Amino acid sequence: MAVRASCNNPQQLLDEIKAAIRAATVQTWLLDKDGDLTHSPPQWKNKAWFRPSVEMGTLVFKILGQQSVPMTAEVYAVYHGRLIEMLLAHFDQKFTSVAATAQAVVGEYIGT
Repeated sequence: MAVRASCNNPQQLLDEIKAAIRAATVQTWLLDKDGDLTHSPPQWKNKAWFRPSVEMGTLVFKILGQQSVPMTAEVYAVYHGRLIEMLLAHFDQKFTSVAATAQAVVGEYIGT
């Protein structure tokens, strides 16, 4: 359960995403104190979080669920779809492709 953006400089892309969220250029995502992203519309806020990590040539966003609340397909779909939408709308020149896993993959879901 992750979103992967292939790019030449994943750390730079992550830094730009965080800066855009802080500057409110990206208005529907928030950063928490741990640097995780949550979708900010009231219906979805704090239903899940993405924890970004930098890998060779890839910026990976692993999803975290709510503590003691099972991850639903709807929350999974909304978070992954909206994150990809945000990347395409604001950072399309910064990566070459973006994809989401459809099912849980070992090491790509961070249970809380």
